[in-house]
Amino acid sequence: MPIESSPPAADTVAARGNPSESEVGLRLRIRGAVQGVGFRPFVYRLARELALAGWVRNDSHGVEVEVEGPRPRLESLVARLAAEKPAPAILQSVAVEWLPAAGHSGFVIRESATRAGTSAVVLPDLATCAECRGELFSPADRRFHYPFTNCTHCGPRFSIVLGLPYDRPSTTMRGFALCAACRGEYEDPASRRFHAQPNACPECGPQLRSTTPAGEPRAERAAALADVAAGLARGEIAAIKGIGGFQLLCDARSPAAVAALRARKQRPAKPLALMVRDVGTARDFCRISAEEAALLASPQAPIVLLQ
Repeated sequence: MPIESSPPAADTVAARGNPSESEVGLRLRIRGAVQGVGFRPFVYRLARELALAGWVRNDSHGVEVEVEGPRPRLESLVARLAAEKPAPAILQSVAVEWLPAAGHSGFVIRESATRAGTSAVVLPDLATCAECRGELFSPADRRFHYPFTNCTHCGPRFSIVLGLPYDRPSTTMRGFALCAACRGEYEDPASRRFHAQPNACPECGPQLRSTTPAGEPRAERAAALADVAAGLARGEIAAIKGIGGFQLLCDARSPAAVAALRARKQRPAKPLALMVRDVGTARDFCRISAEEAALLASPQAPIVLLQ
């Protein structure tokens, strides 16, 4: 029976069979929030590090792994799955089945499979991570000011899913073919965009566009962002279409703009959410506890009620 190292409280491991101590095979069926969190690349790197052969793939119930090698290394793999999993991943169960070695060569990420029923869990969208924000504001980076940047650690998940298993053809990104550079990242085990399904850049991904209230085009790409910023500075209200719906924006320092937004929303008194540059700026307006600061900076990045 493999021993897990400090598994989450909700995790369970079930095993059957009685393998010998020689080279053997192992099948794992992993359930929980393990799609869209970089779990397959994590298993790939871990198996390669342990010099194990086999494969990993998504299916309609979670992640399936078939791997073989010396039993101590297989037990190490199972223990490290729980101890070192990607931070957003949630392991609900890991079913362990010992098998005869099948003679696999190398370790690969296989094409996803569909089985009867669907129980896989896809996480909500994750806020842009520190690494992607660094690229976003680096003039030398090819994703400089590209608003749709993401990686296996961040970006859209639930909002773009059209079906399961979670793969690019089953998301709204299916209409955007990866350019050579993004394809290289997607296929590179050393990249944090290895098998990142929403991977995109200014050459191959979605683009910004601004329109009039009637839907007539006004500007595209960087010019669209500048167009909306100028409109907000003039006291206008902007409707920003995101992956999860529309966000209404106005300049919170403009009494006239705020009054117009309240009138149109028929929301005369209920508080409106404020956006600021960072937690440091938020401290200029509110008292923020350590717990609240951690929430604001978390991958979930929720709206937080502050004093």
